Amino acid sequence: MALPIPYAVADLAAALSAAEADALIIVASDVTSVPDTKLSQFIQQAALIDQRVGKEALLLHCGSVAGQKLILAPTGPLNRDFDDVRCFADVAKQAVQLAKSAGSRQPVVWVQVPSADSYAKATEVVYLAMCQALWQPLEGREALGEDKVEPVSRIGLVGLSAQEAEYLHAVEAGRRLARDLCGTEPERMAPRRFADYCVQAFNGSAVQVQVETDIDKLLADYPLLMAVARSSLQVDRHKPAVIRLEYTGEGEITETLLFAGKGLVYDTGGADLKINGGMAGMSRDKGGAAAVAGFMQTIALLKPKGLRVIAEIGAVRNSIGSDAFVPDEIIKSHAGVRVRIGNTDAEGRLVLADLMSHLREDAAHCVNPTLFSVATLTGHAARAVGPYTALVENGAALSRQLSAALAKVGDIWADPSEVSRSRREDFHFIKARSCADDVLSCNNAPSSVTARGHQFPMAFLVVAAGLEQASAQNQTALPYVHIDIAGSGVDGGDWQHGKPSAAPVVALSAHYLR
Repeated sequence: MALPIPYAVADLAAALSAAEADALIIVASDVTSVPDTKLSQFIQQAALIDQRVGKEALLLHCGSVAGQKLILAPTGPLNRDFDDVRCFADVAKQAVQLAKSAGSRQPVVWVQVPSADSYAKATEVVYLAMCQALWQPLEGREALGEDKVEPVSRIGLVGLSAQEAEYLHAVEAGRRLARDLCGTEPERMAPRRFADYCVQAFNGSAVQVQVETDIDKLLADYPLLMAVARSSLQVDRHKPAVIRLEYTGEGEITETLLFAGKGLVYDTGGADLKINGGMAGMSRDKGGAAAVAGFMQTIALLKPKGLRVIAEIGAVRNSIGSDAFVPDEIIKSHAGVRVRIGNTDAEGRLVLADLMSHLREDAAHCVNPTLFSVATLTGHAARAVGPYTALVENGAALSRQLSAALAKVGDIWADPSEVSRSRREDFHFIKARSCADDVLSCNNAPSSVTARGHQFPMAFLVVAAGLEQASAQNQTALPYVHIDIAGSGVDGGDWQHGKPSAAPVVALSAHYLR
């Protein structure tokens, strides 16, 4: 798996003389104020004859820089209330594409980092943004060759240490795995091919992989998941898989993270069929599972001590057919909760509930556990918070301000989140309407037009997975955060054509692995 390798460059003088580099990229709010007199004078002279200098990303011929290619990438203003480090990310994507088009294969990058704490990781953000822009879909790489479609092999970063570059490499490797898993079409990454890709990715690593494909065992242990998969069982290549990833760090374990990942490799909506073009892009409904696997890849490379991580991924296809599950069915979850189906297009929460129930049992034997579900779950999240990740937590997580901490570090690393609250209305919304069942999975309207459409699914997950509902008062309760990436999972919100973002791999890594 190729990716642009980051490496440390001591300073701008070293960048100017780096023999291996073939372009210099300057990312700054003021591109004329670089700390090299000769280069600064060259840029100022260029600005006299080209009004684009300092206003847009631009390639200049400069004999004194590597490869004679100088790319100026102005961030624009950074002092307004709404500016953040994504100003660097946005222009970095433009700059590296310009470098690639000009033939650069090993650019070196100097970033003018402001003194404000909110921009402290600007150089790291620039690198990650460049990798995001350079990534090409797995199917394209397999058909045409990685070297052809992804020719940029190394990126030098001025001012970073070798250790910081190593960390960035691990994070980007995780993001790349997440993008590959999320961004593939539904046959290339059918459920068991998704599992095979994970097995290959973690082969020989510190992460142990178990894949369950036995249908009878899945029916017994993951009944909600198998309801979603029921219509897919008629096609061998569409049959489901549950993938379990485990990592145990060296030394005494002081913290355990548990992740449930929604891996809907394709979502037709089932009996509540998606219509009016709404099915296009649903091969990316596995973005949550992909992000979980990506985070595990970063862990495998960094090998943090004292940390244990367990993840379960449900790789499933929600197909339509004569054996499809339908609204009004009552299905008992792994936790023994009787779930009335409200809408078959609300399938991801069913998959997650069974995974979370298994992880709940794991948590009983773990040190300092915290549970997460990660999913492209609701259109409401995208409608409510736009391109941000939505975080909804239970009382135990709220008391620790866990979502607030994730959101804070995400702002610094350009992987931002919005914090939502779980409220009593959410639990009232999913309560049973009769003694025939214990909980309602969903209403029969789209989440995007349903009040609290991305919050109430978290309440369903709490109930269906058998989690403690009085966690705010119970000091031993399991902290739980639901992470909805329906708005943040792809660049620009284009689920059919946009590049997967691998959110929230960067924020999770910065919070737990730094």
